[in-house]
Amino acid sequence: MCLIAVAWRAHSRYRLALIANRDEAHDRPASPAGFDPSESTVYGGRDLRAGGSWLMASTRGRLAAVTNVRAGLAEGAMPRSRGALVHGFVAGDHDNKAFIADLSGHAAEYGRFNLLTWDGADLAFASNYPAFEQRAVSPGLHAMSNGAFDARWPKSGHAVAALESWLQSPASQSSDDAALAPLFEALADTTPAPDAALPDTGVGLELERRLSPPFVRGPNYGTRCSTVVLVEDDGITFVEQSFGPDGLRLGRTRARFAID
Repeated sequence: MCLIAVAWRAHSRYRLALIANRDEAHDRPASPAGFDPSESTVYGGRDLRAGGSWLMASTRGRLAAVTNVRAGLAEGAMPRSRGALVHGFVAGDHDNKAFIADLSGHAAEYGRFNLLTWDGADLAFASNYPAFEQRAVSPGLHAMSNGAFDARWPKSGHAVAALESWLQSPASQSSDDAALAPLFEALADTTPAPDAALPDTGVGLELERRLSPPFVRGPNYGTRCSTVVLVEDDGITFVEQSFGPDGLRLGRTRARFAID
């Protein structure tokens, strides 16, 4: 993922509510959200090139999401795929503390990452750039993109505001397509940020401008899917809208599964 807003213990109905956009090259093969053929309890999209995922949840009450960290030139091939962190956590049995403690010893082997993990009880954050760090996520609304956790990027603020507004509205009492429409509309915003508000991540002003909207539109690289995940006491709703080059709308997947 490249943009995530999350409400953690901030709503009477939803233990966790998350909205996200995944930005990626359009020619990178991936499967839409669905149950993993190799692990029937795991649900989400799958990267068909390196394996793993960007966002997954589980019928066992687990969730993980990852973004890359933008810091100048791309790193090139790394020994391990950061997408494996998502699948490894969601399919595994370790709680946040044990998983992240184990990760700390080999975190440098992955491409630069920001990682969220929910173990059914707590939400945690970990990153390997500029050095390994981890923390418990406090209750409230937060954003994770391609910089520091809760960095004040325009797209992050936009996503958090949209999620907060939705949670305070009557629409939050339903998870049907009509009720979720404001969230997907916010994720589809292509308005560039003003230059004065852009971060400096070492990629140059032109690229910062192109990557500044919540939804990145392009023929070769852009937003591949928008996702809403709502976690209630008894189940998880996971809705994903896929896109092709230049923002072409493709299919939508929807699942509601009980937490065992």
